[in-house]
Amino acid sequence: MSFATKQTGNRGENLAVEHLKSKGYTIIKQNYRFGKGEIDIIAKDPNEEGLVFVEVKSRNSLEFGHPIDSITPNKIKQIKRIAELYLYDNDIKETLCRFDVISILNLPGQQPKIEHLVNAFM
Repeated sequence: MSFATKQTGNRGENLAVEHLKSKGYTIIKQNYRFGKGEIDIIAKDPNEEGLVFVEVKSRNSLEFGHPIDSITPNKIKQIKRIAELYLYDNDIKETLCRFDVISILNLPGQQPKIEHLVNAFM
């Protein structure tokens, strides 16, 4: 991963955290890593029980498509596996879980466009 790509990702995650906080979410953990995988944000929704596992996708252009287009079936499978490991690792049982996606499109000269897809996949 290039420095520019990492920088875009970090900026996107920071914008996503601020977005979630502005909606009343509590951020439990950022960048939970297990092996080669990662969950960007683990949070609590103020209006629902359980945990929200959030995948953040950021792009500075549409050259490679919309940020959401980069979430493949394999990526979904990886996120679910890491969420299960987080629950196991923290001895969390019998809790509702949801998977959200936040896409950030940060085109030059424009305000970042943030889309929050609640319950993006099962």
